Amino acid sequence: MKVALGCDHGGYELKITVKEHLEKQGYEVLDLGCASKESVDYPIYGKAVGEAVVGKKADCGIVICGTGIGISIAANKVKGVRAGLCMNTTMAKLTREHNNANVLAFGARIIGDVLALEIVDTFLNTEFQGGRHLRRVSMIED
Repeated sequence: MKVALGCDHGGYELKITVKEHLEKQGYEVLDLGCASKESVDYPIYGKAVGEAVVGKKADCGIVICGTGIGISIAANKVKGVRAGLCMNTTMAKLTREHNNANVLAFGARIIGDVLALEIVDTFLNTEFQGGRHLRRVSMIED
């Protein structure tokens, strides 16, 4: 599985931690930036990850900024992206099961490294349930 990663300066250090974690688990990582803690604009990276997922250059994406809010909004502007902002493993599980989210978002200034990695693992290891949720997801895809 290929995972696209993107962040702004606020999420840079956590992105590196997530990238190393994913690579150790055998995931292929498409790192779309940013490349340092220098101030950058989060919409660039949210959009880049969203476009990579929709364009099938990655199977799913993870976006990180200070709170996760701005970069999730930016990713969700890409048609076909369903980015879920998750601050715990329950949210990560449910955004996959119920919303078929294809991009995970979280905030580096809100959660720590250990919790972030648990959220990532939960998101990547949870399948969409379909069923009654399929009708609802199809309503938001247009």
